[in-house]
Amino acid sequence: MRRSLLVLALVLFSGAAQFRAAGPVHYRLSFPEPEHRWMQVEVSFTELGGAPLELRMSRSSPGRYSLHEFAKNVYDVRAYRADGREIATRRTDPHGWTVAAHEGAATIKYKVFGDRVDGTYLAIDPTHAHINMPAALMWARGLDDRPATVVFVPPAGRRWQVATQLHPAGTPFEFTAPNLQYLMDSPAEFGPVSIRQFSIAGRTFRFALHHTGADGELDAFMVDVEKIVREHGEIFGEYPGYEPGHYTFIADYLPWASGDGMEHRNSTIVTSSGALGSDRVGLLDTVSHEFFHGWNVERIRPRSLEPFDFERVNMSDELWLGEGFTQYYAPLVLSRTRLIGLQEVAGTMNGFIASIAANPARLVHSAVDMSRLAVFTDGGQTTDRTNWPRTFISYYQFGGAIALALDLTLRERSAGRVTLDDYMRAMWRVHGKPGGSRPGYVDRPYTMADAEARLAEVSGDAAFARDFFARYVQGHDLADYPRLLLQAGLVPRPGRAGRAGRARLGDVQLDDRGGSARVASPPPSGSPAYAAGLDVDDEIRELDGVRIRSYADLTGVLSRHRPGDAIAIVWADRTGIARTGSVQLDEDPSLEFVPIEQAGGTLTPAQRAFRDRWLN
Repeated sequence: MRRSLLVLALVLFSGAAQFRAAGPVHYRLSFPEPEHRWMQVEVSFTELGGAPLELRMSRSSPGRYSLHEFAKNVYDVRAYRADGREIATRRTDPHGWTVAAHEGAATIKYKVFGDRVDGTYLAIDPTHAHINMPAALMWARGLDDRPATVVFVPPAGRRWQVATQLHPAGTPFEFTAPNLQYLMDSPAEFGPVSIRQFSIAGRTFRFALHHTGADGELDAFMVDVEKIVREHGEIFGEYPGYEPGHYTFIADYLPWASGDGMEHRNSTIVTSSGALGSDRVGLLDTVSHEFFHGWNVERIRPRSLEPFDFERVNMSDELWLGEGFTQYYAPLVLSRTRLIGLQEVAGTMNGFIASIAANPARLVHSAVDMSRLAVFTDGGQTTDRTNWPRTFISYYQFGGAIALALDLTLRERSAGRVTLDDYMRAMWRVHGKPGGSRPGYVDRPYTMADAEARLAEVSGDAAFARDFFARYVQGHDLADYPRLLLQAGLVPRPGRAGRAGRARLGDVQLDDRGGSARVASPPPSGSPAYAAGLDVDDEIRELDGVRIRSYADLTGVLSRHRPGDAIAIVWADRTGIARTGSVQLDEDPSLEFVPIEQAGGTLTPAQRAFRDRWLN
């Protein structure tokens, strides 16, 4: 029996070695008609054996959690043997094609359309090619571990260059990837990019920009980008080892771009319709967010996302940490580098708190639940109406609120000796820094239990870690933000600006076009409008005996009342049936936190020291 097992092991080892040594996959990307926004792709496979070649287009993309169905833009698919003879392809499902009679080698040629500049899709035009690989490249099942080469062919007469995290090869237009995971995670900008670079602690950082502005603006912008990169390195104590020898920011700041940011292992895509001269802080905030991902998510990676599956949605319980904590650190780094001031960072923290404090969705779904819902909410297509306005909170904002509470709590418990920075360093040391045995993979991804264990380790208190996770991550409790923020001299005042003391129906949006006032979004659960029975598409006809034809009519009536007043309401539901009732008005329950100096108080030396340690 032992001898049989030994023979079997040797056979399997031999087969695995042959599989790893199999010929690379070759891609050639060309642009015969960039004005018509399509790309020609040729992909060649060798050493296929006798089994049919199963070709796939991805349905999802690294860093995205819902389906995007990239096969919808692929057409004119043809297959050829090594001798050039065309062979049949069979479309087996909406995302795949099978080639059977390949005789061990095949070249596939196809066209793919792309017209969206963002962190997910493909965009081709006469000025550039913006390539997110899952939206552009077919791949074959069973060949995940084969290396790949990618050759970019510039359109005739254009002097384009490539910016990517792919490994450089023999020419400026030829690159390699060690496996499918790394290839799909490696976007490329091919065009007239302006490139700047700097080095910190033996690491090289490149910023590759396609924009309509002046190069002088980029030079000034780079000063701030370097500040951000240095501060992130201080948080973690070191930089990752970037496999191609550098980290690349790929930026498209173009009037026709969509606002987005997408993390990758050794690069990021940042896109915006804004410009360096007009949206500087917003662009820097995205740069900060995406660069933090180089540790958090790309290497400190949830087990639920490792490895990434390109053929289905990738659901994770931990996006409150992966995305939410990153959302928290992006403005915090801008504050620590003096790129924004106290008012700006306080405004962001207010946004985190407001997203959950008075939101009844927090009582329906926990932060873990919200993370799971990303498969429906993360940029995918939803055409039917949902109840998300009442049941969903972005895991970015929810996680940002949790990060804020945890950071201030750790500082409070330890007299400033332990902070959220220490927690992120512990996650890096145990789960990120060990790296992977294969490029593009993570060998020690974390679970929810691991994340809790790191908090127990950093705080020195397992009971505290267990309680924090149970109440604020997996439960529905709200942290005591007034007490926590008072340590930094930030105090609450009621209501959003100008709304304190005013009567309202709740956060109700109206559409008053056409001389009628219709409810345009679902009233929040528990709001006066919800309690009265109003819902989306209902027409508010009278309030307190006054005919309502516009939003101005509504606010005019409300201005004559106080919170707590009960007044008559007449409305028609969307079927046209008239209804009458009573609505008890309330006051905006939200709080905003402002510097104590702004509220007429005095900042104590202890509060000033706490604020400086936290924000500066």
